[in-house]
Amino acid sequence: MADGLRTLLVDDHEDTLVALEAALAPLGHAVERAGSGTCALKAVLKGGVGLIVMDLRMPVLSGMEVARCPRRLEQTCRIPIFLVTGMRLDDDLAAEALEVGVADIVSKPIDLNALRVKANYVMCGGGQTSGPR
Repeated sequence: MADGLRTLLVDDHEDTLVALEAALAPLGHAVERAGSGTCALKAVLKGGVGLIVMDLRMPVLSGMEVARCPRRLEQTCRIPIFLVTGMRLDDDLAAEALEVGVADIVSKPIDLNALRVKANYVMCGGGQTSGPR
């Protein structure tokens, strides 16, 4: 991830946003919070987002629905997206996430150390997605 880009954290639960921010802020990149899928889309369209860490299950727009939107635009199609879920990871969910271009699915309870390592890898340019499929 190029310097100056920020990590966008998206969840409808404030306590989860606080935990994610505490885990990822030490990586040295700016962190922005969004409390809904709609707010996340607005933040992405403003530009400057280098990584999205987003809850799968949110009211109005789910994380999967939000993940589809950046993939449709040239300027946002390569933003790595990590979906966070408390749901059991099954083949259908994994296939849908891959189809959308999600870089990783993180299960709850979140291993914050593992998340930090994955995010650092992506931020340093090691895990760019290939864009729309």
